[in-house]
Amino acid sequence: MIAELKKLLSKVSADYADIRYETKRETTVSFNGETLGGVSTSDGDGYVLRVLKGGGFATASFTCAGDAQKAIKSALANAKLLSNKGGQKVKLAKTRAIKDEYFPLLDEDPAKVSLEEKIALTRKYNAIALENPKIITTVINYAETDRDRYFASSEGHAIRERLVTASISGSLTAKEGALLQTVRVSAGGSNGFKTLRNRDDVFASKAGIAAELLKAEPARGGVYDIVLDPELAGVFVHEAFGHFSEADLIEDSPTMRAKMELGARLGSGILNIKDDPTLAAQLGHYKYDDEGVAARPVQLMKGGVLAGRLHSRRTATAFGEPLTGHCVAEDYRYAPIIRMGTIMIEPGRGGDVGGLLAKTGNGLYILGAKGGETAGESFTFGAQYAYEIKNGKRGRMLRDINISGNLYATLGSIADVGNDLRLCEGGGACGKGQLNIRSCMGSPHILIRKMVVGGAVAVPAGGAVAVPAGGAV
Repeated sequence: MIAELKKLLSKVSADYADIRYETKRETTVSFNGETLGGVSTSDGDGYVLRVLKGGGFATASFTCAGDAQKAIKSALANAKLLSNKGGQKVKLAKTRAIKDEYFPLLDEDPAKVSLEEKIALTRKYNAIALENPKIITTVINYAETDRDRYFASSEGHAIRERLVTASISGSLTAKEGALLQTVRVSAGGSNGFKTLRNRDDVFASKAGIAAELLKAEPARGGVYDIVLDPELAGVFVHEAFGHFSEADLIEDSPTMRAKMELGARLGSGILNIKDDPTLAAQLGHYKYDDEGVAARPVQLMKGGVLAGRLHSRRTATAFGEPLTGHCVAEDYRYAPIIRMGTIMIEPGRGGDVGGLLAKTGNGLYILGAKGGETAGESFTFGAQYAYEIKNGKRGRMLRDINISGNLYATLGSIADVGNDLRLCEGGGACGKGQLNIRSCMGSPHILIRKMVVGGAVAVPAGGAVAVPAGGAV
């Protein structure tokens, strides 16, 4: 296939050109309650061609090799139009021409597991959740994606890499009278099918939490010292901070570029954040991005100071900063864009969660992500459940809760970081024009002072600062 791609590139008269060919196989199994809702397998393949000519940078995608000449003609014509349009000419950062094949080590290749066994395992975990008498319905899905990528460029790249993900995830809903409570559950990743085996405890535990929430009291809105679990802290660092570390999201905003200038102090002095796609066996792992650039760890924040940014070849030149290998595509239908790999708050010296609860004194211990949104510097994230913290100990369970605030104020209010780093498993995805099912995030437990918490019950005037009712988002 590499030879075929090089042959196509030889027909392109441009300053630079690259072409990616991918095959993609997807398998899904879905249960709705006790009912097997669907089983499907699908295959697809296609090409993405990019050309740079006279400072104009254009893309064409096609699914049939016979359409290559048409795609070349279209891409060159669009590059010429962009070049003649005026404005800043595109320049690509220099990179070495890599020739390599990379097949990650899988602990049991999902492709070698029968469809019948995948259905049976999904059915088993679904049944475990339904064994809890309070669970009235479930949505449990098995999802597997197997991509085989080939990349060649006019600079001499010749790369093949396989990307495999497999997960079982979904939601569990418990009911008591008119009250419904839903929690999310997920297991899996990119390190093989074996990580999905023997996970009964994950599904039984989450069913138990959903049932417990039926007896929990609604949270009271206000300002609290809070401890976030690794899942919710990971979502916070990904959504509220991580996207601003993607150069293409801030390059056209002078305000954001000024705020996100390297060397700017943005957070607490104990806060260290990095993104590392090279971590093997993690959901966000890859060796080369879709521009043929070797992925590398990037220190985004060190001691609260902005230390790095994620780049494509184009933005690295535009910002005058080093390449990072973070330009990836959802699949063969898309040109690559800048995406996080595995973003995390690095472990600190705060010890385990018990130590952070003790340091909190009185406040809230908030766990699990449940949707949310960001709007510029502001964010609101729903949580699956929480516990009161009383005199440094975990107290009663609470439901219907969310957190909100300003990114920079929150980064500066992180008072302690635990040493119990945990990275997410499969079942999630990050949307940014394309869906990135391999987006990985994580954190240790973290302690944040004076955080705005929304709940189903607002505190009366004179108490803590109240926020509108509405519960989790």
